[in-house]
Amino acid sequence: MTRPLITVTIAIFSFSALAFGQTQLKAPSEFYPAQKTKVLVVGTFHFNFPGLDEVKTADENKIDVLKEPKKSELEELVAYIKNFNPTKIAIEARPSWNTMQKFEAYKKGKYRDNRDERYQLGMRIAQDLGLDSIYGIDTNSLREDLYQKDSVFFKSMVDKVDWEIEDPFWDYAETYFDYRDKKMKDVHLLDFIKAMNTREGHNFNFGLYLTGSIATGDGQGADHLSIWWYNRNVRIFSKLINITKSPDERILVIFGNGHAAILRQLLEASPQYEFVEFSSLD
Repeated sequence: MTRPLITVTIAIFSFSALAFGQTQLKAPSEFYPAQKTKVLVVGTFHFNFPGLDEVKTADENKIDVLKEPKKSELEELVAYIKNFNPTKIAIEARPSWNTMQKFEAYKKGKYRDNRDERYQLGMRIAQDLGLDSIYGIDTNSLREDLYQKDSVFFKSMVDKVDWEIEDPFWDYAETYFDYRDKKMKDVHLLDFIKAMNTREGHNFNFGLYLTGSIATGDGQGADHLSIWWYNRNVRIFSKLINITKSPDERILVIFGNGHAAILRQLLEASPQYEFVEFSSLD
């Protein structure tokens, strides 16, 4: 007596599944061109250790990319990145840095002893691949614009932020930075940069801005992050768009690793670009 009921139930289920399959929506990607401009973001520490970032590397942990064994490791890192075969290279440089002027001088032999990654990665790879240009796409943020326009008004926008609030997550991060810096001499430079350029490695850096003072000041902490760090990276992304001319292009972006998480987010969400994982170049 129960078998007909089972048969009817299965038939109804099969019909419902078929009908559901016929009404599913297509993915948004099916409405965009399949070919996208490929972008490889290489987030790095600053090879010349200028000491301008919040976290500073102790002298005993610093490496010299122009002396062995790191000199040879740098050459392997350069060879690895060249596997991407970029057609354009963008670096962390503002207009005042005069990127193209320096690149022209680099091609004539200058700056070869400068440890800055803009030379040791960006310009070296550009010359090796015969590229005639290199692009500086760094910029200031809305915070700087607001301060210059009306410093009193700007200060009133952030005067409630508690910059000194206790933040245990920052303490955890400092412990990790100390651990990582102490490994810098022993870990191969390519492996070191690979570890920095995982999704976790990127998000770790941006996560440092998402604790502590961001939740203070009745929203002012969040506003400050928006008009400062997030805004600066969105502006960098807009400059990347401006140098992109074709979906056939392959653009290498070399920036301090703190920028990489937001650039990754923007590139992955954009219908114009394909974000290339650093580890995929093996």
